[in-house]
Amino acid sequence: MKMRHVYLFLLAAGIIFPYTFFGPWFLENGLNVRLFFVELFSTGIGGGFGMDVFVSITVLMVFAWAEIRRLNIKRGWLILAAVFVGANAVGVSCGFPLFLYLRQKHIDNLEDELSDNTRDSRSAREEN
Repeated sequence: MKMRHVYLFLLAAGIIFPYTFFGPWFLENGLNVRLFFVELFSTGIGGGFGMDVFVSITVLMVFAWAEIRRLNIKRGWLILAAVFVGANAVGVSCGFPLFLYLRQKHIDNLEDELSDNTRDSRSAREEN
């Protein structure tokens, strides 16, 4: 099993588990963003978790941006947008494995291209 498949599994888990809590709340309250934040920060422990998520989303976005630049990933802004939406709509449990999956897919494609080029180079030398 490739790592990108592990990341895809973690992405599914990162959507399903939070929404077992968020889903009933949204069904009861609708998309009442104000109430969501009032309840999130109504206790010290909730506020701490809320701030942890906001900081984690910021760290994730900085990391994703740096990795996209380092690996020269084409259309990186689309990946950043998808990660931002996933992290804000669900949480870091969605945004982070989504980014890791997309990054690993890019790396796997590069490795496949390198492998193909190496194989083609060997074939050309053997023909000569």
